[in-house]
Amino acid sequence: MKLPNQFIKAVCMACALLALDNHTSIAQVKPKVNPATGSKQPAPAPKGLEGTTAVPQTEDDFYKLISLPIPEGIVLEVGGMTTLPDGRLAICTRRGEVWLVSNPAISGNQQPTYKRYAYGLHEPLGLAYKDGDIYVTQRSEVTRLRDTDGDEVADSYDKIYSWPLSGNYHEYSYGPLFLPNGNMLVTLNLGWSNSLGHGVSLVPWRGWMLEITPDGKMTPVAAGLRSPAAFAANAEGDIFYTENQGDWVGSGRMTHLEKGDFAGNAEGLKWSSLPGSPIKLKPEDIPNTGEPMNEVAKRVSGLKPPAIWFPHGILGISTSGILLDNTKGKFGPFDGQLFVGDQGQSKIMRVAMEKVKGEYQGVVFPFREGFSSGILRLVWGNDGSMFSGMTSRGWSSTGKELFGLQRVVWTGQMPFEMKTVRAMPDGFDIEFTMPVDRTIAADPASYKITGFTYKYQAAYGSPVINNELCQVRGIAVSEDGLKARLVVDGLREGYIHEISTEGVRSSEGKPLLHNVAYYTLNHVPDGEKLNIALAAPAHVHASTSKNAASTTGTPSTKSNSTPSTASASAEGKMAKRVTEKPASWPNEGDFRITMGTKPGLKFDPAQFTVKAGSRVKVVFNNNDDMLHNFVVVLPGTALEVGELAMKLGLSGQEKNYIPQTNKVLYHTNLLQPNASESIYFIAPDKPGEYVYECSVPGHFYSMQGIMKVVK
Repeated sequence: MKLPNQFIKAVCMACALLALDNHTSIAQVKPKVNPATGSKQPAPAPKGLEGTTAVPQTEDDFYKLISLPIPEGIVLEVGGMTTLPDGRLAICTRRGEVWLVSNPAISGNQQPTYKRYAYGLHEPLGLAYKDGDIYVTQRSEVTRLRDTDGDEVADSYDKIYSWPLSGNYHEYSYGPLFLPNGNMLVTLNLGWSNSLGHGVSLVPWRGWMLEITPDGKMTPVAAGLRSPAAFAANAEGDIFYTENQGDWVGSGRMTHLEKGDFAGNAEGLKWSSLPGSPIKLKPEDIPNTGEPMNEVAKRVSGLKPPAIWFPHGILGISTSGILLDNTKGKFGPFDGQLFVGDQGQSKIMRVAMEKVKGEYQGVVFPFREGFSSGILRLVWGNDGSMFSGMTSRGWSSTGKELFGLQRVVWTGQMPFEMKTVRAMPDGFDIEFTMPVDRTIAADPASYKITGFTYKYQAAYGSPVINNELCQVRGIAVSEDGLKARLVVDGLREGYIHEISTEGVRSSEGKPLLHNVAYYTLNHVPDGEKLNIALAAPAHVHASTSKNAASTTGTPSTKSNSTPSTASASAEGKMAKRVTEKPASWPNEGDFRITMGTKPGLKFDPAQFTVKAGSRVKVVFNNNDDMLHNFVVVLPGTALEVGELAMKLGLSGQEKNYIPQTNKVLYHTNLLQPNASESIYFIAPDKPGEYVYECSVPGHFYSMQGIMKVVK
């Protein structure tokens, strides 16, 4: 959505051309190869630092996490948060309360103090301040809270606008976000159907963004939203919202929304014929072919591909709060960029965007992990530090606490990072926060670029598809060492490009704090190309499915370790995934376990007992609203296996998040919501407590149970 009088036309191309003038050292690159082995040699150490090893620095060296104490008895499951003019925080909780937190920066010897401002609300998941009043979005309405007698307790609860509810537990509501014209934006979550295994819009405007005037008039803005937990304006005043992996959503993403946009989920289109709708598409107009989203968008007018993709399991699993860095340098070198939280992986990413051919696109980097709970909201303190409001009850997270409030403070040290990446007519221009060693930065062995995308389909999520390595043909490093322009063959519009800069070092020999970025290339810009005459070698294709038009809509049924119907290996042992009853078994098994799930990333049952050496059949019913698998591992190895699954990176979902390791004993494949799979195995001979887990990144920390093996 475009905000009045705040649009600043992109000047990316002009900046790119100016940057080009500074690129004076073009390398006609050829990989440096060890003549004895034929392998690439590692990047050399900077001149004068040969034989030395730089000590890696950590995120904590640059951005400290400070936990705010929360008084006993206050359950601060943060749903919404804003900073008041006097520096206090106003926080609404999922328990229906609003709290005012004084001295959140813990200045001097005073501790923060908490005062309850309001209560009795219905799970408010958004909060804003305007002209002395606090506004919250409950499940069914936007409410204005007003303190009329000055005692800092709300005594007026006024409905601004309400919408219908069906009673479905998944009908969350978010906002409000105030626009410069005084109107408010809210977003409405889809419901969820366990029987159907996908999101549903059971009442009008579920899956939509709405604009509401102060006097309670509503105008529909955009549709196609699934779980729009966060939305915010960028520096130009344009509105973006974040989305979680799910039905019609292959991976987490961030989309620029303008009036009349359709963001991709077909469920809410059933209301497009209602009065005031700016959208004419119907659910049946959306093809469920499994093609990449950008290809479908060429045929479906109004379908808006995202500006940014967040690779699932790598940069989060449940994107949340968006925060524009408008601190003017108080938080480091990223002014004008966006920070995006993740609830499931308790981390923050960093986004830099540009407009190319009238559409937003850009790059996302890792930024900070290790938060104590699941991040839902981000706001700035008056001192330029960042506050993270968190909750994990029912929405489990890698952070172990059920809720929390943490402050992120820049230490003043400059991190060595990729500051931004810009698209060029023939590749990418990488800008760094510190000068690089120019010799290393000009070496192609310092980089690796892979293009990939996801299926656009009605099924839940998608594996990575169509991934190919791109050839770095040439590199131009600026004289000041702050930029490296990469000439790259094989880039594709509408695809995400993983840019690895593992070999790059600063002029002082430091490695990058984060050496990977993901650029969503919606359009290749026009302009002058660098004159690189050297022909690039043939492309190297990564091993992945090219069947982008698959209509099955399910995760890959390939096993990463064993044939799916194998009954025994050459050594006479059961395979790790056996989905048909072995012919030698006289019955379905000595023990038959029906395994399900419960909210909050939990198995049901949480424990079962079998005898050593017995025949076991496990029927795993994924009755949750997200992807899960069932993996039995050796005692004491659950976290190790989960971390190995996370390291599968882009191939993780295709491989069902099953790593190649003898720590994995038995497993199902990755199952869609409302799907089921049975596996057969022989229980270990050695008694003990064998953990079963879901090895999906972010799930394995808490989604565990115990298979107790007894004599």
